[in-house]
Amino acid sequence: MIITDTHTHLYSDAFKDDRNEMIQRALDANVSRFFIPAIDSTHTEAMFQLEADYPNLMFLMMGLHPTSVKANYQDELKHVEEMLAKRKFYAVGEIGIDLYWETSTLEIQKKAFKHQIQLAKRYKLPIVIHCREAFNDIFEVLETEKDDELFGIFHCFTGTLEQAHQAMSYNMKLGIGGVATFKNGKIDQFLNQIDLKHIVLETDSPYLAPKPYRGKRNESSYITKVLEKLSEIYGVSEEKIAEITTQNSKELFSI
Repeated sequence: MIITDTHTHLYSDAFKDDRNEMIQRALDANVSRFFIPAIDSTHTEAMFQLEADYPNLMFLMMGLHPTSVKANYQDELKHVEEMLAKRKFYAVGEIGIDLYWETSTLEIQKKAFKHQIQLAKRYKLPIVIHCREAFNDIFEVLETEKDDELFGIFHCFTGTLEQAHQAMSYNMKLGIGGVATFKNGKIDQFLNQIDLKHIVLETDSPYLAPKPYRGKRNESSYITKVLEKLSEIYGVSEEKIAEITTQNSKELFSI
């Protein structure tokens, strides 16, 4: 069984004391593909080091996270452009809009999001969307960019069934992680109405640990708890969930 974690910040300082051991625990749990989202230029070297330490396991993305969209965002976007021109990445992400931490930057968040979608199209790459308290704004931008070249993942999907269908209408897979195991997560109540061909697995580690680790540091090996939950929701084996979601990720990221 091969399990794919399509969204994990393994370069995070949260793992500085036991990164190698944590990655080994994931490998021991059959997690053997890790897709690594970018945040901003201050994390780029750490991502490259992770890739050098674990060749053939780490698949890097490039992008500017919405919470890093500040006054210098145009310089950060130049960094994204330079990196994409220099070497191979597997997605543009994570990008999007976050209104939980900051609402005053909404307009420049939209500009940065739209610009990076256009970069993804230029390089024929998927986008990986971060959305927090911003579904309407995200959909507004996606609507302006909707075409056959737009595709990707709606990372950490936490919306309604209606919003799920809207996300899928833009050629987005739904990134399902620890929230599916939460008592108040709600997505577990309708996920079985969505074909597994639209689903990929993720942890977003070190954030959003699934039950029974909720509130603690998340890590990629905990994706097995998400797998267990989806097996229960869909009424099929964990092996089948792993097989379908890994195949979805391979097709999406062209690996």
